[in-house]
Amino acid sequence: MLQVKNAKAIHTMIAYLKKIDDFMKQLDDSILAKLNDCSSTVSFKKGDYLLRQGHVCRQSFQVLSGIARKYMVAGDKELTTEFFFETDVAISFESYVMQTPSNEHIQAITDMSASVMDYTAFQHAKAQYPQLAELDAMLGDYYAVWLEKRLFQFHTLSATERYQLLLTNQPELVQKVPLTFIASYLGISLETLSRIRARI
Repeated sequence: MLQVKNAKAIHTMIAYLKKIDDFMKQLDDSILAKLNDCSSTVSFKKGDYLLRQGHVCRQSFQVLSGIARKYMVAGDKELTTEFFFETDVAISFESYVMQTPSNEHIQAITDMSASVMDYTAFQHAKAQYPQLAELDAMLGDYYAVWLEKRLFQFHTLSATERYQLLLTNQPELVQKVPLTFIASYLGISLETLSRIRARI
């Protein structure tokens, strides 16, 4: 049952990404040039921060290579909430949309590069080209669907099932990401994760 649900969820997300990709292919050269003017390619070293907690998220980061994570500090604990892989867009969503201080850090956990889009420049571009406002809305919808699926999985799947799902979707995660980050992302202790890994 888990594999069937997972396959359906992946198919839904891929289908929506294709819809976004098809929409972008229809944009004319002037709009694409404007998008390029708003962005630049930036390299980050392992450990570099793309965004720090308490700062306003004034840029979005489309990952070209490498892995980043989003986490918050609660007391003396770091709580990992997201991982970002190639083609993912790394942002603190509320901070980016509302332009308010972020509750989260975004940090490179491997060497990585990203296409960095400036928030203010993109807002000006949207005002000039309505198609970009439509694209922005589609990206927001995609993030909302992704977040709903993540919350559903967190509340309906066991820790073992969530770990297996992570392995299925991102098998390279275990080789490249510290187990403490994975345990935090799954909402379990490192000891529980070790027991799960020993059983499967």
